[in-house]
Amino acid sequence: MKKIQVPTKEQVDAKAQQIFGQLEQSLGMVPNLYATIGYSSNVLEGFLGFSQAVAQSSFTKKEGEAIKLAVSETNQCQYCTAAHTALAKMNGFSEQDTIDIRKGTIADERLNVLVNTAHEITKSRGRISDETKERFFEQGFDEKALVDLVALVNLTGFTNFLHNATQIPVDFPAVPAINHQAA
Repeated sequence: MKKIQVPTKEQVDAKAQQIFGQLEQSLGMVPNLYATIGYSSNVLEGFLGFSQAVAQSSFTKKEGEAIKLAVSETNQCQYCTAAHTALAKMNGFSEQDTIDIRKGTIADERLNVLVNTAHEITKSRGRISDETKERFFEQGFDEKALVDLVALVNLTGFTNFLHNATQIPVDFPAVPAINHQAA
């Protein structure tokens, strides 16, 4: 069976090489998953552009990381769970908060509704219950926020699915598996 390797800068086309250079400047590295997306420079360019657009959403950076972490856990993506745990901590979450987000039990009611709505969108392919929508809107979110949330779930799902399909090495600190409450 063919094993997918993380490409080096020399193994991707000129457009991807240029993007790798930009990533190195802004992040100090090219994460393995981004490098793997670089096999298709058009997809890498589109992904990064969509990422920038979604970053200007209804959510704070902290809320965005909570959503990405919840979706990554739901999709059982080791790479993205590790990456978004590290990023969540950089955005003010504690280790316990990241575990609670992954379990869908974070104490902050607004964040809890947000991560559980993201979980349901992911799990049900967008078919969320009326009760979930009602809780979402009761927290002060509006229709724009719902569109932004679905976009963020899908953006995160892309990287989750790519890692799950390729199983490239994780270049972020590993996170422990957690036990989920019965759903």
